[in-house]
Amino acid sequence: MTLPSNHSTSPVSEFFLICFPNFQSWQHWLSLPLSLLFLLAMVANATLLITIYLEASLQQPLYYLLSLLSLLDIVLCLTVIPKVLAIFWFNFRSISFPACFLQMFIMNSFLTMESCTFMVMAYDRYVAICKPLQYSSIITDQFVARAAIFVVARNGLLTMPIPILSSQLRYCAGHIIKNCICTNVSVSKLSCDDTTLNQCYQFVIGWTLLGSDLILIVLSYFFILKTVLRIKAKGAMAKTLGTCGSHFILILFFTTVLLVLVITNLARKRIPPDVPILLNILHHLIPPALNPIVYGVRTKEIKQGIQNLLRRL
Repeated sequence: MTLPSNHSTSPVSEFFLICFPNFQSWQHWLSLPLSLLFLLAMVANATLLITIYLEASLQQPLYYLLSLLSLLDIVLCLTVIPKVLAIFWFNFRSISFPACFLQMFIMNSFLTMESCTFMVMAYDRYVAICKPLQYSSIITDQFVARAAIFVVARNGLLTMPIPILSSQLRYCAGHIIKNCICTNVSVSKLSCDDTTLNQCYQFVIGWTLLGSDLILIVLSYFFILKTVLRIKAKGAMAKTLGTCGSHFILILFFTTVLLVLVITNLARKRIPPDVPILLNILHHLIPPALNPIVYGVRTKEIKQGIQNLLRRL
Protein backbone atom coordinates (compact mmCIF):
# COMPACT_ATOMS: atom_id res chain seq x y z
CA MET A 1 0.00 0.00 0.00
CA THR A 2 1.35 3.41 -0.95
CA LEU A 3 0.99 5.95 1.81
CA PRO A 4 0.03 9.51 0.96
CA SER A 5 2.37 12.42 1.23
CA ASN A 6 2.87 13.79 4.71
CA HIS A 7 1.60 17.22 3.59
CA SER A 8 -1.68 17.79 1.86
CA THR A 9 -4.27 20.52 1.56
CA SER A 10 -7.05 18.28 0.23
CA PRO A 11 -9.95 17.31 2.55
CA VAL A 12 -9.22 14.24 4.68
CA SER A 13 -11.41 11.20 4.02
CA GLU A 14 -9.22 8.67 5.81
CA PHE A 15 -6.15 8.37 8.00
CA PHE A 16 -3.26 5.90 7.88
CA LEU A 17 -2.14 4.30 11.14
CA ILE A 18 1.59 3.58 11.49
CA CYS A 19 2.16 1.30 14.47
CA PHE A 20 5.61 1.50 16.09
CA PRO A 21 7.20 3.89 13.57
CA ASN A 22 10.74 2.99 14.66
CA PHE A 23 10.26 -0.76 15.13
CA GLN A 24 7.80 -1.97 12.53
CA SER A 25 9.66 -5.29 12.30
CA TRP A 26 8.29 -6.11 15.78
CA GLN A 27 4.72 -6.20 14.60
CA HIS A 28 4.48 -9.82 13.47
CA TRP A 29 6.14 -11.08 16.66
CA LEU A 30 4.01 -8.87 18.86
CA SER A 31 0.78 -9.96 17.18
CA LEU A 32 0.96 -13.45 18.74
CA PRO A 33 0.84 -12.45 22.44
CA LEU A 34 -1.66 -9.68 21.66
CA SER A 35 -3.99 -12.07 19.85
CA LEU A 36 -3.73 -14.59 22.72
CA LEU A 37 -4.55 -11.86 25.26
CA PHE A 38 -7.45 -10.69 23.08
CA LEU A 39 -8.81 -14.25 22.85
CA LEU A 40 -8.42 -14.68 26.61
CA ALA A 41 -10.26 -11.41 27.30
CA MET A 42 -13.15 -12.31 24.99
CA VAL A 43 -13.56 -15.88 26.28
CA ALA A 44 -13.15 -14.96 29.97
CA ASN A 45 -15.63 -12.07 29.86
CA ALA A 46 -18.15 -14.00 27.76
CA THR A 47 -17.91 -16.95 30.19
CA LEU A 48 -18.47 -14.65 33.15
CA LEU A 49 -21.50 -13.00 31.52
CA ILE A 50 -23.07 -16.34 30.58
CA THR A 51 -22.42 -17.74 34.07
CA ILE A 52 -24.05 -14.76 35.80
CA TYR A 53 -27.00 -14.94 33.39
CA LEU A 54 -27.62 -18.67 33.90
CA GLU A 55 -26.89 -19.01 37.63
CA ALA A 56 -29.80 -17.83 39.77
CA SER A 57 -27.51 -17.49 42.81
CA LEU A 58 -25.40 -14.90 40.94
CA GLN A 59 -28.31 -12.69 39.94
CA GLN A 60 -27.51 -10.12 42.63
CA PRO A 61 -26.59 -6.41 42.42
CA LEU A 62 -22.82 -6.92 42.85
CA TYR A 63 -22.69 -9.43 40.01
CA TYR A 64 -24.84 -7.20 37.80
CA LEU A 65 -22.20 -4.48 38.28
CA LEU A 66 -19.52 -7.02 37.39
CA SER A 67 -21.51 -7.85 34.24
CA LEU A 68 -21.52 -4.16 33.32
CA LEU A 69 -17.74 -4.08 33.76
CA SER A 70 -17.37 -7.13 31.49
CA LEU A 71 -19.57 -5.56 28.81
CA LEU A 72 -17.44 -2.40 28.87
CA ASP A 73 -14.27 -4.48 28.60
CA ILE A 74 -15.61 -6.44 25.63
CA VAL A 75 -16.60 -3.28 23.73
CA LEU A 76 -13.23 -1.62 24.43
CA CYS A 77 -11.32 -4.67 23.20
CA LEU A 78 -13.44 -5.00 20.06
CA THR A 79 -13.03 -1.29 19.32
CA VAL A 80 -9.23 -1.32 19.45
CA ILE A 81 -7.61 -4.74 19.13
CA PRO A 82 -9.09 -6.16 15.87
CA LYS A 83 -7.91 -3.05 13.99
CA VAL A 84 -4.44 -3.33 15.56
CA LEU A 85 -4.19 -7.01 14.55
CA ALA A 86 -5.43 -6.17 11.02
CA ILE A 87 -2.55 -3.70 10.73
CA PHE A 88 -0.05 -6.27 12.02
CA TRP A 89 -1.25 -9.20 9.91
CA PHE A 90 -2.64 -7.67 6.70
CA ASN A 91 -1.13 -4.17 6.63
CA PHE A 92 -4.66 -2.66 6.69
CA ARG A 93 -3.50 0.76 7.86
CA SER A 94 -6.30 2.94 6.55
CA ILE A 95 -9.19 4.02 8.76
CA SER A 96 -12.01 6.23 7.57
CA PHE A 97 -12.57 9.69 9.01
CA PRO A 98 -15.85 8.74 10.81
CA ALA A 99 -14.45 5.41 12.07
CA CYS A 100 -11.41 7.14 13.55
CA PHE A 101 -13.49 9.57 15.60
CA LEU A 102 -15.97 6.85 16.60
CA GLN A 103 -13.04 4.84 17.94
CA MET A 104 -11.80 7.94 19.77
CA PHE A 105 -15.21 8.47 21.37
CA ILE A 106 -15.56 4.86 22.52
CA MET A 107 -12.05 4.78 23.99
CA ASN A 108 -12.54 8.01 25.95
CA SER A 109 -16.08 7.33 27.14
CA PHE A 110 -15.72 3.63 27.98
CA LEU A 111 -12.46 4.21 29.87
CA THR A 112 -14.24 6.66 32.19
CA MET A 113 -17.28 4.35 32.33
CA GLU A 114 -15.03 1.61 33.71
CA SER A 115 -13.64 3.99 36.31
CA CYS A 116 -17.17 5.01 37.31
CA THR A 117 -18.23 1.35 37.56
CA PHE A 118 -15.34 0.68 39.95
CA MET A 119 -16.58 3.62 42.03
CA VAL A 120 -20.12 2.17 42.19
CA MET A 121 -18.69 -1.24 43.13
CA ALA A 122 -16.67 0.42 45.91
CA TYR A 123 -19.89 1.99 47.22
CA ASP A 124 -21.51 -1.46 47.13
CA ARG A 125 -18.69 -2.85 49.29
CA TYR A 126 -18.93 0.15 51.62
CA VAL A 127 -22.65 -0.47 52.23
CA ALA A 128 -22.11 -4.23 52.60
CA ILE A 129 -19.47 -3.80 55.32
CA CYS A 130 -20.32 -0.50 57.01
CA LYS A 131 -24.13 -0.77 56.82
CA PRO A 132 -24.83 -4.51 56.49
CA LEU A 133 -28.37 -4.34 57.94
CA GLN A 134 -29.37 -1.76 55.32
CA TYR A 135 -27.63 -3.44 52.37
CA SER A 136 -30.68 -5.19 50.92
CA SER A 137 -32.74 -1.98 51.08
CA ILE A 138 -30.03 0.28 49.58
CA ILE A 139 -28.33 -1.94 46.98
CA THR A 140 -31.31 -3.16 44.99
CA ASP A 141 -31.87 -4.08 41.34
CA GLN A 142 -33.33 -0.59 40.87
CA PHE A 143 -30.16 0.93 42.33
CA VAL A 144 -28.04 -1.03 39.84
CA ALA A 145 -30.26 0.09 36.93
CA ARG A 146 -30.00 3.74 37.98
CA ALA A 147 -26.26 3.38 38.53
CA ALA A 148 -25.80 1.88 35.04
CA ILE A 149 -27.77 4.75 33.47
CA PHE A 150 -25.65 7.24 35.43
CA VAL A 151 -22.39 5.54 34.36
CA VAL A 152 -23.33 5.61 30.68
CA ALA A 153 -24.96 9.07 30.62
CA ARG A 154 -22.34 10.95 32.67
CA ASN A 155 -19.32 9.64 30.84
CA GLY A 156 -20.86 9.43 27.39
CA LEU A 157 -22.16 13.00 27.40
CA LEU A 158 -19.09 14.60 29.01
CA THR A 159 -16.56 12.87 26.73
CA MET A 160 -18.56 13.36 23.52
CA PRO A 161 -17.11 16.85 22.84
CA ILE A 162 -13.59 15.37 22.56
CA PRO A 163 -14.10 13.64 19.17
CA ILE A 164 -16.53 16.37 18.05
CA LEU A 165 -13.93 19.11 18.62
CA SER A 166 -11.25 16.97 16.98
CA SER A 167 -13.40 16.22 13.93
CA GLN A 168 -14.02 19.93 13.34
CA LEU A 169 -10.32 20.67 12.88
CA ARG A 170 -8.74 21.16 9.44
CA TYR A 171 -6.24 18.39 8.71
CA CYS A 172 -3.69 19.90 6.35
CA ALA A 173 -0.51 18.57 7.98
CA GLY A 174 -0.81 15.06 6.58
CA HIS A 175 -2.89 11.89 6.94
CA ILE A 176 -0.41 9.65 8.75
CA ILE A 177 -1.10 8.93 12.43
CA LYS A 178 1.96 7.62 14.24
CA ASN A 179 -0.04 5.32 16.47
CA CYS A 180 -2.02 2.07 16.29
CA ILE A 181 -5.23 3.75 17.40
CA CYS A 182 -6.97 7.10 16.96
CA THR A 183 -6.07 8.88 20.18
CA ASN A 184 -6.98 12.55 20.41
CA VAL A 185 -3.34 13.57 20.91
CA SER A 186 -2.07 11.64 17.89
CA VAL A 187 -4.85 12.79 15.57
CA SER A 188 -4.88 16.47 16.55
CA LYS A 189 -1.14 16.69 15.80
CA LEU A 190 -2.07 16.50 12.12
CA SER A 191 -4.23 19.62 12.29
CA CYS A 192 -3.06 23.04 11.21
CA ASP A 193 -5.66 24.70 13.48
CA ASP A 194 -5.20 25.74 17.09
CA THR A 195 -5.89 22.64 19.22
CA THR A 196 -5.65 24.35 22.62
CA LEU A 197 -9.40 24.05 23.36
CA ASN A 198 -9.40 20.43 22.24
CA GLN A 199 -6.44 19.43 24.41
CA CYS A 200 -7.53 21.46 27.44
CA TYR A 201 -11.04 19.99 27.39
CA GLN A 202 -9.73 16.43 27.28
CA PHE A 203 -7.24 17.12 30.08
CA VAL A 204 -9.78 18.81 32.37
CA ILE A 205 -12.68 16.43 31.78
CA GLY A 206 -10.47 13.33 31.89
CA TRP A 207 -8.85 14.19 35.20
CA THR A 208 -12.15 15.47 36.64
CA LEU A 209 -13.99 12.22 35.89
CA LEU A 210 -11.15 9.82 36.75
CA GLY A 211 -10.02 11.92 39.71
CA SER A 212 -13.47 12.20 41.29
CA ASP A 213 -14.00 8.44 40.90
CA LEU A 214 -10.64 7.70 42.50
CA ILE A 215 -11.33 10.05 45.43
CA LEU A 216 -14.68 8.37 46.11
CA ILE A 217 -13.09 4.91 45.87
CA VAL A 218 -10.39 5.91 48.36
CA LEU A 219 -13.02 7.36 50.72
CA SER A 220 -15.07 4.17 50.50
CA TYR A 221 -12.10 2.02 51.42
CA PHE A 222 -11.10 4.42 54.19
CA PHE A 223 -14.48 3.93 55.88
CA ILE A 224 -14.34 0.19 55.18
CA LEU A 225 -10.94 -0.08 56.83
CA LYS A 226 -12.12 2.07 59.74
CA THR A 227 -15.08 -0.26 60.27
CA VAL A 228 -13.01 -3.42 59.91
CA LEU A 229 -10.49 -2.26 62.53
CA ARG A 230 -13.31 -2.09 65.06
CA ILE A 231 -14.21 -5.75 64.54
CA LYS A 232 -12.72 -7.76 67.38
CA ALA A 233 -14.02 -11.23 66.54
CA LYS A 234 -11.26 -13.68 65.63
CA GLY A 235 -10.81 -14.02 61.87
CA ALA A 236 -13.59 -11.54 61.16
CA MET A 237 -11.18 -8.91 59.82
CA ALA A 238 -9.62 -11.28 57.28
CA LYS A 239 -13.03 -12.55 56.19
CA THR A 240 -14.42 -9.03 55.79
CA LEU A 241 -11.43 -7.75 53.86
CA GLY A 242 -11.58 -10.88 51.69
CA THR A 243 -14.91 -9.71 50.30
CA CYS A 244 -13.15 -6.57 49.03
CA GLY A 245 -10.01 -8.30 47.78
CA SER A 246 -11.15 -9.00 44.22
CA HIS A 247 -12.48 -5.49 43.73
CA PHE A 248 -9.29 -3.95 45.13
CA ILE A 249 -7.11 -6.07 42.80
CA LEU A 250 -9.15 -4.96 39.76
CA ILE A 251 -8.76 -1.30 40.74
CA LEU A 252 -5.03 -1.90 41.19
CA PHE A 253 -4.72 -3.36 37.66
CA PHE A 254 -6.72 -0.50 36.16
CA THR A 255 -4.94 2.37 37.93
CA THR A 256 -1.44 0.90 37.64
CA VAL A 257 -1.57 0.47 33.86
CA LEU A 258 -3.24 3.89 33.50
CA LEU A 259 -0.63 5.62 35.68
CA VAL A 260 2.24 3.99 33.81
CA LEU A 261 0.66 5.13 30.53
CA VAL A 262 0.28 8.71 31.82
CA ILE A 263 3.85 8.81 33.15
CA THR A 264 5.34 7.53 29.89
CA ASN A 265 3.37 10.12 27.93
CA LEU A 266 4.62 12.89 30.22
CA ALA A 267 8.19 11.64 29.77
CA ARG A 268 7.72 11.17 26.02
CA LYS A 269 10.95 13.02 25.16
CA ARG A 270 13.03 10.69 27.35
CA ILE A 271 11.71 7.35 26.11
CA PRO A 272 11.18 5.83 22.64
CA PRO A 273 7.85 6.91 21.11
CA ASP A 274 6.87 3.27 20.57
CA VAL A 275 6.67 2.59 24.33
CA PRO A 276 3.53 4.74 24.99
CA ILE A 277 1.91 3.19 21.89
CA LEU A 278 2.50 -0.33 23.24
CA LEU A 279 1.27 0.62 26.73
CA ASN A 280 -1.86 2.16 25.24
CA ILE A 281 -2.64 -1.13 23.49
CA LEU A 282 -1.92 -3.16 26.63
CA HIS A 283 -4.22 -0.92 28.66
CA HIS A 284 -7.07 -2.11 26.44
CA LEU A 285 -6.04 -5.76 26.92
CA ILE A 286 -4.56 -6.50 30.34
CA PRO A 287 -7.41 -5.28 32.61
CA PRO A 288 -10.14 -6.87 30.40
CA ALA A 289 -8.24 -10.18 30.36
CA LEU A 290 -7.52 -10.24 34.10
CA ASN A 291 -10.77 -8.80 35.55
CA PRO A 292 -13.00 -11.88 35.04
CA ILE A 293 -10.16 -14.25 35.96
CA VAL A 294 -9.58 -12.49 39.31
CA TYR A 295 -13.27 -12.67 40.22
CA GLY A 296 -13.54 -16.23 38.91
CA VAL A 297 -10.60 -17.43 41.01
CA ARG A 298 -11.33 -15.46 44.19
CA THR A 299 -15.13 -15.68 44.33
CA LYS A 300 -16.51 -19.03 45.41
CA GLU A 301 -19.98 -18.42 43.93
CA ILE A 302 -18.61 -17.51 40.49
CA LYS A 303 -16.19 -20.43 40.53
CA GLN A 304 -19.06 -22.79 41.36
CA GLY A 305 -21.21 -21.21 38.65
CA ILE A 306 -18.49 -21.70 36.02
CA GLN A 307 -18.12 -25.34 37.07
CA ASN A 308 -21.89 -25.82 36.70
CA LEU A 309 -21.74 -24.18 33.25
CA LEU A 310 -18.94 -26.50 32.12
CA ARG A 311 -20.93 -29.55 33.28
CA ARG A 312 -23.82 -28.48 31.05
CA LEU A 313 -21.65 -28.34 27.94
